Amino acid sequence: MDNITSMHELKNAIQLLEVEQAEKLQQLKEQSLLSIEVIKPMNLFKNAVKDIVKSPRLLDNMLDTGVGLATGLITKRIFTGASANIIRKLLGTVLQLGITEAAKKNSDFIKSFSRFAFHKIFIKNGLKSKNRG
Repeated sequence: MDNITSMHELKNAIQLLEVEQAEKLQQLKEQSLLSIEVIKPMNLFKNAVKDIVKSPRLLDNMLDTGVGLATGLITKRIFTGASANIIRKLLGTVLQLGITEAAKKNSDFIKSFSRFAFHKIFIKNGLKSKNRG
């Protein structure tokens, strides 16, 4: 009788292990599907964009760089104009690089000044045109 009892216990233990194995296999399959979903290129891109949007400092750095580049390009364009002179173009490029760096470091001032100028030019002019009409 002892043999029969231990056989039943062994069968029960085996069945429990088989159920546990099936559950772990199902969990592994689900986790694999999730992992595949995460590493799809479009999802990687979406997550990267979300991280950029959620990171205000990174967004500020990108904006500062954009302000610097735009300021540098405008300065070079004003300095060189349509000149074909190679020295003037070279000096324009050097000036552009210097202005770009300075603008990146002082982008808060440039952004504030731009807002102020925009307000003075467009908002004030808008009020004047309303008062005339």
